[in-house]
Formats: sequence, structure tokens, C-alpha cells
Amino acid sequence: MAENPPGHDEYITAHISYVGFVDQIGLEGILILKTRDGKEFPMRAFSGEVARHILRFQEGDKTTLPTIYNLVEEISAMQDLLLLEVRIYRNGSVLRANLYFKSRRDNLIFRNYRASDAIALAAYFDVPIKVRKTLFEETIEQ
Repeated sequence: MAENPPGHDEYITAHISYVGFVDQIGLEGILILKTRDGKEFPMRAFSGEVARHILRFQEGDKTTLPTIYNLVEEISAMQDLLLLEVRIYRNGSVLRANLYFKSRRDNLIFRNYRASDAIALAAYFDVPIKVRKTLFEETIEQ
């Protein structure tokens, strides 16, 4: 990836400051992404199962991977791919993410994946989460 890839300044690096559940039985997850300067972006309407995985990964438990994340990990290892970052953005009414990988020869971008899964992968691989600036602005306006 170039030092400043196209669109780089449209995104802010954030970290996961909270992961929890909307309901008492843990069917729906919620998380808050927070920037260094304290801006917050809440996310919800994703599965409680993904929220539990994110919590485990944050706590350092990376021993048992769900099938889909294991698939990404195995392909990455087999193809010498390194996940560099994920970028979260709005696509219509839903949140999506692009995953940025680096290989020995190329940089690869996997586009338009579920934001919650991308954040789980970022938590597993300990890579930066970048959020489109406009999402923080939408939160402030509401």
C-alpha cells in the first residue's frame, strides 16, 4: 500500500472501547468505536455471536476460531497475506467494510463485507480499524 492510499484522509483510526449486548439473552451485539480525541461511533444490529467473538479476541483468547474467521486465517497463512487494516463506511442503510491485505507482490482490497465481521477480524489480527469521518459527524448530528 502506498504511504497515503487514496481516500486515506477520509478515515479516522478508532479502537473498540465497548462491546456488549442490546438484549438480556445476547442475541444482538453492540459496540462503540472511539477515536483518540474522544469521538464515539456506536454500532448495533449485528449478531450477539460476533460480539462474543470480539470480546474473546480482545481478551487475548484466540485459540478457538469460528469457521469463517478460521478460513480467513488459513488462507492468509497459506498465501502469505497480512491483514493491514479494515475500513468501516456506510453503504446505503448498512455498515460495510473493506479489508486491506498485503502479499509479497501485491496489495489486495476485499470490498463491501459486513462491518461486524471486519471488526472481529481486526480484533483477532490486532490491526487498525479506520472509520469514515462522516460516520462520526452523523452521530454528532443525531
